[in-house]
Amino acid sequence: MTGTPWLADVRIVHQCPGRVRLRYRPPRAATFDPRALEQRSALLGGVAGARVNGTARSLVLQFDAAITDAAGLCRQIADLGAPDRGASDRGAPGRPVHPSGIRTVGIPLASLAANSLLPPATRFPLTAATAIPLFRQAIRDYRTDGINSHVLEALAVAISLGRGDHLTANTTTLMLALGEYLEDSIARRSDDLLKTLLRPTSDDVWVLRDGQEILCPAASVATGDMVVVGAGAVIPVDGTVLDGEATVNEATMTGESVSVAKSRGAAVLSGTTVEDGRLVLYAEHVGNQTAAARIADYVEQALQSKSDTQLEATRLADRLVPTVLTLAGLTWLLSGQWGRAASVLQGDYSCALKLATPVTFKSAMFGAAHSGLLVKSANALERLAEADTFVFDKTGTLTTGCLDVTDVFVFDSAFSRDDLICLAASIEEHYFHPIAQAVVSAAKNTGSRHFEHQEVEFIVAHGVASVVDGKRIVVGSRHFVEEDEGIAVSGRRRIVDRLYREGKTLLYIGFDGRLLGILGLKDGLRDNSARTVRRLRDLGAKRILMLTGDHRERAEELSERLGLDACHAELLPEDKARIIAGLNAEGARIAYIGDGINDAPALAGAHVGIAMQKGADIARLTADIALLEDDVARVADAKAIANETTARIRSNYRLTVGLNSGILLGAAFGLLSPIATAILHNGSTIGILLNAIRPLSGTERGASVRAT
Repeated sequence: MTGTPWLADVRIVHQCPGRVRLRYRPPRAATFDPRALEQRSALLGGVAGARVNGTARSLVLQFDAAITDAAGLCRQIADLGAPDRGASDRGAPGRPVHPSGIRTVGIPLASLAANSLLPPATRFPLTAATAIPLFRQAIRDYRTDGINSHVLEALAVAISLGRGDHLTANTTTLMLALGEYLEDSIARRSDDLLKTLLRPTSDDVWVLRDGQEILCPAASVATGDMVVVGAGAVIPVDGTVLDGEATVNEATMTGESVSVAKSRGAAVLSGTTVEDGRLVLYAEHVGNQTAAARIADYVEQALQSKSDTQLEATRLADRLVPTVLTLAGLTWLLSGQWGRAASVLQGDYSCALKLATPVTFKSAMFGAAHSGLLVKSANALERLAEADTFVFDKTGTLTTGCLDVTDVFVFDSAFSRDDLICLAASIEEHYFHPIAQAVVSAAKNTGSRHFEHQEVEFIVAHGVASVVDGKRIVVGSRHFVEEDEGIAVSGRRRIVDRLYREGKTLLYIGFDGRLLGILGLKDGLRDNSARTVRRLRDLGAKRILMLTGDHRERAEELSERLGLDACHAELLPEDKARIIAGLNAEGARIAYIGDGINDAPALAGAHVGIAMQKGADIARLTADIALLEDDVARVADAKAIANETTARIRSNYRLTVGLNSGILLGAAFGLLSPIATAILHNGSTIGILLNAIRPLSGTERGASVRAT
């Protein structure tokens, strides 16, 4: 180790054979450059590749397991000493041009300028020396991959050198270097776009313990801790507000620019920022289980993964290299002109074919995130573009998933409807269950009369109980009220049966040993569900179905209102996966949208799975696309983005093949000189890449179905 350790708190967060991801805490020095860490890590023994993500404070190492292991690499990274100031300065971010760009482009440019000024005898060695990096790269590629585009380019420069055409050789080398630098910059820009989705993190967190606020390392926070965040702080956990009020900017998670007011009972996400106010939070998900950490994992996967279309484009580009070489040979045989052959060798398809597709996908995934969509891979966009059948789980997708009190039955003339709701709410207000929240919300609309009561008793999976005016009150399920408390319910069978047929959730209130009343609750249809269905049809959906465990009458009524093609009701969890399997057997390409634990098998079995923002963790983990905000309109946005992405890829493919074929023909017939070929080829490739990275129109917030 050289001096003081450079990094703090280096630890393994994920590992698999030959690969490890480390999390680190950077030094507080403003000159810390993550790229320097990447370069130094790549030099460690046994390391085959290194990639650092400064925003996520993450370092991914690929290594030879026969030489080293994850634990050993973790120790070596932790023992790295701080680099000297000069090394830090050389890699400091903020330079207008990357140093490698100066070396890559500057040297050929200087050689081109000097050639006209130097004696003829010095021109060949200077030009050859300038082209040495190109020749070295071509030799390395030939040894590992055979003939590829670098080999063709090196042959073109070698032919010009052999003919004594130093101007052409230098110009070609310059154009190749400039083109490669710009192409690499655009490709890196697409990676950087994805990296901006990574959420800021906090090193230290204020935790409330024994009535005292204690500053603790973020890594020590556990589920169940009470975390305190103030104005300007980044929320470090996923949780629920226990106390306080604040406005929270959730743009990093949902893409929504308008800040949201948060108070007791509201959910908060890690990576969002408190703009004003102070909150005490109950930590539900911490560390690697938070939404911000999961997004970091997805971004890492997206940076590494290759789509089927990208792999196909790469294979096509490789297959076309021998064709170009053969055409160059035929051109020389038929014309006897080495210049024509050199021109043909520079007109290959590889660069644009190999780079345009991944750049398009990464740009689309970035835009999707800013439209409230987390796309986990390029393949997910491809499959969504192909989807022709959309299957919705009803609750929490087409409906809000938030219950409303719709029916109130009172069986004691001493109590009014409002009295019954307020009595139940007075007991339920201490409980965060969705039914309890629905009752409390209904009570607020009545004037919120509060009934004084003794301590509330929580009976898990049953309900709550307390004492009001010396009399026991119980609020909960029929099983709890009837069997545990001995309160007769059978006399209200007609009411109960009707509410069940309507798909309502029932809440029973017992008071002083008798049934005081029944509340019926249901979740309402989302305002934009019907518009989302219509937009999906406009975007190419042939069939739209709904699956639900609700009663058939209620399901069919909803299906008719939404204009769906079919609905399947009264389903058990395993029935959903069976229906998806049947649709797959028919040849349908299914997009399944769900949010519950029981949706996970269907999400996994579909062509592409989409999980709602408030979905269960297993649903969000299983899905290919996760919504970052609770808006079903984002499903249609996702389809629009997928369609536009694949259309752009096809357009770029046609442009690449058309332009480069024209360049090749022009070169073969002697219409284009080697210099003109180099300029046209590299210029067209850069233009195609700029088109690939251009934002999609479907990712604009105004494209949302909410605006239609």
